[in-house]
Amino acid sequence: MAEGVAAGVEQLNLEDKPKQAAAAAAKGGQKKEKKSKKKGGGGDTGHPIELDPLPGYIQSRIELFDKLKSDYEAELSAKDKTPIKITLPDGKEVEGKAWETTPYNVAQGISQGLADNTVIAKVNGELWDLDRPLEGSVSLQLMKFEDEEGQQVFWHSSAHMLGEAMERHYGGCLCYGPPIDAGFFYDMFLEGRQVSSNDFTSLMQIVKKIQKDKQPFERLVMKKEDLLKMFEYNEFKMRILNQKITTPTTTVYRCGPLIDLCRGPHVRHTGKVKAMDIVKNSATYWEGKADAESLQRIYGISFPDTKQLKEWKHFQEEAAKRDHRKLGRDHELYFFHELSPGSCFFHPKGAHIYNTLINYIKSEYRKRGFQEVMSPNIYNSKLWETSGHWQHYSDNMFSFDVEKEKYALKPMNCPGHCLIYDHRPRSWRELPYRMADFGVLHRNELSGALTGLVRVRRFQQDDAHIFCMTEQITDEINGCLDFLKTVYDTLGFSFTLFLSTRPEKFMGEKETWDHAEKQLQESLDKFGMPWKLNPGDGAFYGPKIDIILLDALRRAHQCATIQLDFQLPQRFNLKYVSPDGTEKRPVMIHRAVLGSVERMIAVLTENFGGKWPFWLSPRQAMVVPVGPAVNDYAQEVKQQLFDAGFLCDVDVDAGDTMNKKIRNAQLAQYNFILVVGEKEKTNKTVNVRTRDNKVHGERDIPAVIERFRWLVDQKTIQSEESF
Repeated sequence: MAEGVAAGVEQLNLEDKPKQAAAAAAKGGQKKEKKSKKKGGGGDTGHPIELDPLPGYIQSRIELFDKLKSDYEAELSAKDKTPIKITLPDGKEVEGKAWETTPYNVAQGISQGLADNTVIAKVNGELWDLDRPLEGSVSLQLMKFEDEEGQQVFWHSSAHMLGEAMERHYGGCLCYGPPIDAGFFYDMFLEGRQVSSNDFTSLMQIVKKIQKDKQPFERLVMKKEDLLKMFEYNEFKMRILNQKITTPTTTVYRCGPLIDLCRGPHVRHTGKVKAMDIVKNSATYWEGKADAESLQRIYGISFPDTKQLKEWKHFQEEAAKRDHRKLGRDHELYFFHELSPGSCFFHPKGAHIYNTLINYIKSEYRKRGFQEVMSPNIYNSKLWETSGHWQHYSDNMFSFDVEKEKYALKPMNCPGHCLIYDHRPRSWRELPYRMADFGVLHRNELSGALTGLVRVRRFQQDDAHIFCMTEQITDEINGCLDFLKTVYDTLGFSFTLFLSTRPEKFMGEKETWDHAEKQLQESLDKFGMPWKLNPGDGAFYGPKIDIILLDALRRAHQCATIQLDFQLPQRFNLKYVSPDGTEKRPVMIHRAVLGSVERMIAVLTENFGGKWPFWLSPRQAMVVPVGPAVNDYAQEVKQQLFDAGFLCDVDVDAGDTMNKKIRNAQLAQYNFILVVGEKEKTNKTVNVRTRDNKVHGERDIPAVIERFRWLVDQKTIQSEESF
């Protein structure tokens, strides 16, 4: 498997004889499926659990692998087994032999329990199979499933197990099968059949056999010409080999009948994956390109023991109850329509949340010296060519022709802000110039990638750009980090910081990047919170600080970002006059705290489970009269609260009892229910209770309004308790 590929592909050329033979081999396996004998019941799918016989390419693949593996083992046995020293993390040294001692042997020497619980090794900082012989004296780390890299390896191995089951059930041509943040998936090109959730039972029966067989993961370095022969049946693997593999050799891994292109490493054998489940399927395109072949994708999850899988399933059930798409629909906050895919419609109550978040950020802007600007939505493509986005990002932009010129909707604000800065000469006295913009942005996301409010085509950001002098960078970055902490503390989020450095494809000079990364590192150190290095994950125009927040379910989300940019000021030839009268280049800082407001609302909806804190809540109070005789007073109370600036409703439905009305308001997540009867009418008071049925008792209306204002000003999360 060769993950992380993003290049165009050509259509199958059936006139080409080798390709015709390859296609026939792949299709042959699928045709045989229809004629095959059933190995056990296939459920309601009408298909066998396992193809019998298996596609012919599987045996051909194995025969070539076995021959080359035999040659490798002969070479290995001839290696000189010289003494080596293996240094453990605590500094202890262990004796071993080159080309013989494995990390698993070392783990066994410490304890069998450690050996059994170790997922993967790290040798001189490089991930290494537990059964792969060490080649010299090394430093060695043993990693468990609890380690992030251990999880990724575990899920990568599980993806291979899923791929094996897919080949044995469907035939077809496997494409990519990487680990992801929480689990793994495998893509397959499959003609004449669609993957269905009804297939999962059959696939899991095969997976259970794979687990029981304890198939070893075997690594083999192969020459490119041998790989082209091994995968001649699979047009997609051939594309990877011809377009992506630039070295004379690369590795494959085998487990059972599956042999796949893969960097590895993997767990020792398939029996290590004791708990696994298939969770969903979807359609996708080859390498994410809408004009390429359609593929079938199957997702899975796995753990070292069944208890963890049960806990994960329980967690998913809880998360499903909080799904922002469900809550948005049930609470009448927002919805999507097929006539505008990826663009959200906000009901009045959803718009209240949206605007309240934006107004909160605006109030912080005033305190922190940001000035709000407004910029166009449509620009000539020449702007994007100047900024470099056209060369790197045009596929993700909505573009169109106007009077024989190419225009596009803006996917980001930064080039427009450069035009605002450059509108007139600037002095050093104006810097830092902190510019903020809530302009509407559009990005041409693939329809299959659209996911509620998390991935949309139309959105707004709390987008800001700071133009400053080099010597102001540290203070400005620290100001951005303090801004971030203030907002996330208010919303109740914890977060972690990552410094993302120069990617493989980047604009500008290496020395400029090094300087920028050093400045960000100094700012992070000065800020005082722990941070981690994320090498190679910076934007193409500059390094950045990524912020990962954790919600109430301890799920990670990336919303905010702080990016240092030396490139755009250079491309737009931005300048300022320095104190000595010379012209100098400003530095640009890209900064967002909420990030996409739409995505942040999705995160907040699920974080609060629909129980919004009072200051954000679209349902702050419900007035409930005990009977029709006090309906007029209930309306009067509602109007007083509304005039004071709060969202208040009144329930005068004659068909419901008072208790039913209170319960309805609690289920609708009104923060406060204000019950009024003859006593309250006489005293000009209300009886206050919360959505969690805590009774605060009788209060006069001015006191309630004063307390409501305090809750809004303080932005208290547990507002009902604090009343």
